[in-house]
Amino acid sequence: MRTVRRSQLREIVPLSDTTIYEMEQRGEFPRRFHLAPRCVVWDLGEVEAWIQERRNASSAGSIQLAPGPDVRSRKTRPVKSDRG
Repeated sequence: MRTVRRSQLREIVPLSDTTIYEMEQRGEFPRRFHLAPRCVVWDLGEVEAWIQERRNASSAGSIQLAPGPDVRSRKTRPVKSDRG
């Protein structure tokens, strides 16, 4: 088994620490584990399997995307800048 630390995980998975933590709590991302009291790692095989699963789900169209903003509900129009 090969493990990765947080800095290496950030290079592999471009998500914030908060997003990863929340996904772990919901069971949507591989769980971290402690090698030592101050050393947290993830199993690289589990992370790679998760990425492949997400790739397959994306190709199949089964990932529900977040809705875009409804610009019609804006209270004011954005101010245009005089600077180019």
